Amino acid sequence: MSAPATPRPTLSTPAPAATTSTATTARPTGLDWRLRFALLSIIWGFSFLLIKVGTEAYAPFQVALGRVFFGALALLTVLLVRREGLPRGRRTWAHLTVAALLLNTAPFSLFAYAELSIPSSLAGICNATSPLWGMALSLVALSEDRPTRRRFAGLGLGFIGVLTVLGAWQGFSGVDAKGTALALLASLCYPIGWIYVRRTLASTPGSPVALTGAQLLVSTLQLLLVSSLFTSAPTSFPLWPTLSVIALGALGTGMALQMQYGLVTEVGPTTAQMVTYFIPVIATTAGVALLGEQLHWNTPVGAAIVLIGAALTQARRASGPADA
Repeated sequence: MSAPATPRPTLSTPAPAATTSTATTARPTGLDWRLRFALLSIIWGFSFLLIKVGTEAYAPFQVALGRVFFGALALLTVLLVRREGLPRGRRTWAHLTVAALLLNTAPFSLFAYAELSIPSSLAGICNATSPLWGMALSLVALSEDRPTRRRFAGLGLGFIGVLTVLGAWQGFSGVDAKGTALALLASLCYPIGWIYVRRTLASTPGSPVALTGAQLLVSTLQLLLVSSLFTSAPTSFPLWPTLSVIALGALGTGMALQMQYGLVTEVGPTTAQMVTYFIPVIATTAGVALLGEQLHWNTPVGAAIVLIGAALTQARRASGPADA
């Protein structure tokens, strides 16, 4: 899960979300921004727990489908209240189709499949590697992102953090290789998607809500097709998994984006994108406390190293979004 942190897409997107506009139209609310920042961190941190619970009753593609459907529903409701329309133009919708695949359909499905075999806490930590992937890709894909010694150090440190989380010194024993690889691949999708968005949709007119709502709508259609081809319709709708999927979409993928836009408008993208570094902490805490997931010393230590490395890769920007 990745989420935007600036009105103009860049590669430092935190993982649960997607936006595609150059202009932010979010309106400040009466709630202090610090409280909204904390609430946003909690919502996105708990997203990995919600995915885990959702997969207890639904196929991964169905969890991803519910996520984008309820996320789109939330944002379309906002547009209806604002009396704002969806973007127009075949070219725009064609680019949104690719963006939806890279920023929603693929990573959301990959995370759901990954959590069939790995703890939600590990998925949250893997998600935190997205800025590291983004920095590595930006060296060859975006000429304005110049490499520096600090950024290279951050990339190397982040890699060491990943190896620490996985327990490389003991031969990765106890770690599900396939599930971990899927989670890391999901986190890689975000910066790839943002490279595409930055090059094709960065100057597209329209508010972030309208563009993201349209993107989630397209992703819903994509996942509806995939789910119909590769899964069977659920025969029952257990309460907690169903509520988890609804909350994952409406809160974690829909309304959380609204909160992020508001933070960007009020305190700027640099401060707003710091939410990225709280997500794995909350995801790990939630997984251990509520799902009884085991926590070994190398998990929090490795996660801390990953976050420090990710922060160093972004240190070049004095201003400047993120994703989830």
